[in-house]
Amino acid sequence: MKGVLPMRKEPHVVVVGAGAFGGWTALYLRRGGARVTLVDAWGPGNARASSGGETRVIRATYGPRAVYTHMAVRALALWREHERRWKQRLLHPIGVLWLVEDDDSYEKAALPLLKEAGCRFEELSGAETAKRYPQINCARVRWAIFERDGGYLTARRACAAVLEGLLAAGGMYRQVAVQPPSPGEALRCSDGSTLAGDAYVFACGPWLGKLFPEVIGDRVRATRQEVFFFGTPPGDARFTEEALPVWADHA
Repeated sequence: MKGVLPMRKEPHVVVVGAGAFGGWTALYLRRGGARVTLVDAWGPGNARASSGGETRVIRATYGPRAVYTHMAVRALALWREHERRWKQRLLHPIGVLWLVEDDDSYEKAALPLLKEAGCRFEELSGAETAKRYPQINCARVRWAIFERDGGYLTARRACAAVLEGLLAAGGMYRQVAVQPPSPGEALRCSDGSTLAGDAYVFACGPWLGKLFPEVIGDRVRATRQEVFFFGTPPGDARFTEEALPVWADHA
């Protein structure tokens, strides 16, 4: 019809990296009306990824960094919303206990920010902490913060759930690696195919330097985080999540 503007074609956005940043970016782009293809070399929440692993702590105490506190509060609300939507349990809000020893500047800086953000928390003395959690050696604990709404996420399952949400919303997924991109050209994939989009998002964490050696190079530096698993005595229920929250010692 004359005078009627043609409907704009929905843009095709290619998101490379199906971790926490890439997966959620792809999902919200799709919900915003874009045609989305999510790509990952090894799959969402894989063992090589920063977002992989069985669990990740979610907490609102970040010392004086208010932006992270507010991000955590919003993230908790969004996880609860998506648990209901997807009918999956991904968030385990068993609380986070911050054990404070000599240097308490980090935790003290967090207190007003927790209040401002509306977080539910308690300040416990060392004696109160020891009484409530006798399975913890509190000999050096001066005081503690207990975040009631914090806890942990099942990280690998959460990344997979985001991908399932994207596919249910009409998004697309390909498990291929991409080669370093050239300006104005489609992405070359490890299976010999190409992938073209109107826009690209690269959420590749420490691999960004390899994809963009001239622009990023070594500016993104991955740090090594040690992970330990401790076996508790057989049949001892003191260390289950019903009896013990996530605990953190910033010292």
